[in-house]
Amino acid sequence: MTARLRRYVPFATSGLQSLLQYRSMFAMTAMTAAAGAAVTVFLWRAVYEGTPGRGPGGFTVAEITTYLLVAQILQVLHSNRVDDEVAAEVYRGDVAVMLVRPVSYPVMRFFACLPVVGANAVLVGLPVLGLFALIVPLSTPRPADLLLFALSTALSVLLAFCVNLLTGMTGFLTTNTWGVRMVKQSVVAFFAGQLVPIALMPGPLAALATALPFRGMVDGPLTLLLGRYDGWAGAAGLLAQQLAWVAGLSLLCAALWRAALGRLEVLGG
Repeated sequence: MTARLRRYVPFATSGLQSLLQYRSMFAMTAMTAAAGAAVTVFLWRAVYEGTPGRGPGGFTVAEITTYLLVAQILQVLHSNRVDDEVAAEVYRGDVAVMLVRPVSYPVMRFFACLPVVGANAVLVGLPVLGLFALIVPLSTPRPADLLLFALSTALSVLLAFCVNLLTGMTGFLTTNTWGVRMVKQSVVAFFAGQLVPIALMPGPLAALATALPFRGMVDGPLTLLLGRYDGWAGAAGLLAQQLAWVAGLSLLCAALWRAALGRLEVLGG
């Protein structure tokens, strides 16, 4: 097993080396994330301002600020470029070269995206979080909730990878996946609770959002971070739901990948 995993290390290393060639990209990403977070945070703080105690959804001002800020940071972690790169390789025919290598293409793509996730966390997420911590009061999580959040965030990264891989594989069906990716971003941002916390959605819509896998990408981790779960059983239920969706989407990715290879046609000489 270790020997097989070792085959994928060069892809992660290559991804990291590629990232270091475009260091200015992280500055642009950080500025974009900070601007987006500022708009969302200060808008919702204005809604909650003057509310005694807990406001709509049971959030305090500090909690809604923390929720929305960290939601923006999680969105940056989930932007692993897998959907764009897979679609581009299918379109160019480069995926055919990868198929002759003794590795699994989906697993290779996962290892290649890990440096992107790590770099975004360190070079974008932490600076944005530190900046807003100096400007607005944030909720301080309990150590146990912070640990649960870290575990849930790791699962959310796996969920994001599966969703982006499925989106990229639509390149086997259409020569331009831009529209598909735009729809995916909008659907995920809404139903994950990135734009509006699920606790603030109407009952039927909240039930739908809770049942979908996207909740595990943003609202689930933040529910654990803010301690808004019903005891350890509630926390275990949230993590189990994430894990189940990771397993289910991974199997779906594997099945659709095998089916997609039957449609692959590469022209050239």
